Amino acid sequence: MNSDTRRYRNEKEVRGRGRPRSREHDAAILGAALRIMERDGYARLSMDAVAAEAGTTKAAIYRRHASKAELATAALAFLRDQRRPAESDDPRADLVDELRWFRGGIERPHGMAMLGTVLAEEEHVPELIAAFRRDVVLPRRERLRSILGRARLRPGLDAESAVNMAIGSYYAEYLARGRPRRDWAERIADAVLAPRQ
Repeated sequence: MNSDTRRYRNEKEVRGRGRPRSREHDAAILGAALRIMERDGYARLSMDAVAAEAGTTKAAIYRRHASKAELATAALAFLRDQRRPAESDDPRADLVDELRWFRGGIERPHGMAMLGTVLAEEEHVPELIAAFRRDVVLPRRERLRSILGRARLRPGLDAESAVNMAIGSYYAEYLARGRPRRDWAERIADAVLAPRQ
């Protein structure tokens, strides 16, 4: 048995015993996949490109993700796991913080391009948009609904409509002027919440 074979068997035995993978290494791989998709689109995403961007090997990526589509959907899920604002006793402040967090994600380099990439691949890679909805869009909407459920909304406005207004208003302003005004989050909070007494 040569040294390479022994090393492979030893690594396999260690993995079989449940050695935890490095979270930093996982994050580097998923972050690299996100940057490539944001910058170049899903079509140009490859294991080679991710390995180079993350400073790792293709083998390390394949141990975690069996295919390009699986890697891409894991990268989208990684977006959900980024640090979010903590909730407080003030629903208005929480709403403003959550909307600012959402805006920050969209306005990071190539953030809007990621949405375009996911939509453009809907017909060819339906699991990509399904993962984006499941891991990014729906958790965001649920968090907004949770915040709005603790708040007093304007008469006649329900939480679901308020969520649509909040998120939809960002995209509408972005398309109309390139980027919403600086106080966008505060203005949306004032539009959907009943005035403080």
